[in-house]
Amino acid sequence: MRTAWCAPLLAALVVLALGGCGGSAASRGSGFRVGLVTDSGKIDDKSFNQSVWEGLQAAQRDQQGIAEIKYIETIDPKDYDKNIAQFADAGYDVVVTVGFALTDATYSAAKRYPNTRFVGVDQFLSRDDQHADWPLPNLVGIVFDDDKAGFLAGALAASMTRSGTVGAVLATDTVPPVWRFGEGFKAGAKYANPAVNVVVVFHNDVGIDKTFNDPEWGKTTAQVQVDRGVDVVFGAGGKTGNGALIGAVERGAYAIGVDSDQWYTVPEARKGLLSSAMKLLTPSTSQMIRAAKDGSFSGGLFTGPVGLAPFHALDGEVPESVKARLLEIDRGLADGTIKTGVPTAKS
Repeated sequence: MRTAWCAPLLAALVVLALGGCGGSAASRGSGFRVGLVTDSGKIDDKSFNQSVWEGLQAAQRDQQGIAEIKYIETIDPKDYDKNIAQFADAGYDVVVTVGFALTDATYSAAKRYPNTRFVGVDQFLSRDDQHADWPLPNLVGIVFDDDKAGFLAGALAASMTRSGTVGAVLATDTVPPVWRFGEGFKAGAKYANPAVNVVVVFHNDVGIDKTFNDPEWGKTTAQVQVDRGVDVVFGAGGKTGNGALIGAVERGAYAIGVDSDQWYTVPEARKGLLSSAMKLLTPSTSQMIRAAKDGSFSGGLFTGPVGLAPFHALDGEVPESVKARLLEIDRGLADGTIKTGVPTAKS
């Protein structure tokens, strides 16, 4: 894990324009082909789905011999199995699925289609009664230290607050990575400033098909937080989190994004966007596709890197002492001398 404002890998994160190679159905063809199945939400969500899709685009651009990339947008969670099967039945070489909610559907498909390689992004698997055959040789689960990314976001927020109160507006905590973001945020804020007040709100009042796709709720909730004294808002959870960023900035507060460098994907929030707690989704996805193409693909878990995005136009507003402190925290999280204290899953 590295703070990305000083990492050379930042160049790989520049947002690529979405090309015309997406689609809504899979058909048989020749050459090495890769298909992507989104979680509930659109490919241009300016967050998780889009960042993974950019990983497919990067792999096709950088790796010789990838003839086709295509996506299917999931509208209803009941369609996970059907959507994955469209690509597998059409003979695609790799099927990438996005998000924790597709974990079981991806595992089941990998068992049914042993000659297809599967990449489950943000999908942690371990051997248990439901996954007795794990690990599978044709399935990689890409996981991230969400708690560490959240911890860095919390440390930044607590270091920049003037009111002494920071907040987070998140999708449902029934999704472990989202819960770990929230717990990491709280822990990081308290680590940097034990006196800070931390307000965390999850969108638990709707189903999984809505919780990541409710920008109006995100915006309103963030603005309520700001009206009650919060001056730095961490927004996480697809379009819901994007709405939180925009709402916070419109009220004059700072905002911290998530997953990708949202300076590029949510320009409406730029004037107040401090940074983003990034899961480096694009390069991690691209790396797994390249491994499948060159024959080095090996089943199991792959831990992708996390880090803070650059401060961009707000760099001058972040004191050098804060930057130095964040680098120190980053190193401590990386070498284990700083622990987030966040368990793998909510008990």
